[in-house]
Amino acid sequence: MRRSLITLLVILSLSFLLNPVSIFAQSNPIQIALVTPIQIVPEDQPVAGFRFNLLYGRNSSVTGLDIGLINHSTAGLSQGVQFGCVGVVEADFKGLQNNFINLNRGEFEGVQWGFYNYAYRMNGFQLGFVNYAVNMKGIQIGFINIIKQNGAFPIFPIVNWSF
Repeated sequence: MRRSLITLLVILSLSFLLNPVSIFAQSNPIQIALVTPIQIVPEDQPVAGFRFNLLYGRNSSVTGLDIGLINHSTAGLSQGVQFGCVGVVEADFKGLQNNFINLNRGEFEGVQWGFYNYAYRMNGFQLGFVNYAVNMKGIQIGFINIIKQNGAFPIFPIVNWSF
């Protein structure tokens, strides 16, 4: 676990160093939130860099590392890595979403890893106790796997897929 966390941090650091203009040219590279609206960056603005939510943080989108108890993005494309207890993305997301509960209401591309994973349009991999995708291209591994449209099976234990 520690080795994979170090590897992840190295990859994120390299991505920031290789593309510093797009990350650091933004006006909001750091967000710290206690609970919305008690946060540095207003909730209707994006964050590109690092967001830390002590209890609950909400922004339009996040690019980079998103850590907190409850992480919430409302619009646009969020991309990067999200860690916490609950991750809510109301728009599109690309990357790794690793929360106890992952909820994505837009298009998701990447990996969802948690106890409960939900994606409206999933392109990638879900790993959890319960995995639910309305429309999916990819693989689910978990106790209960649901693909509402175009899945090999509507509901199937252990593994389900759609290509």
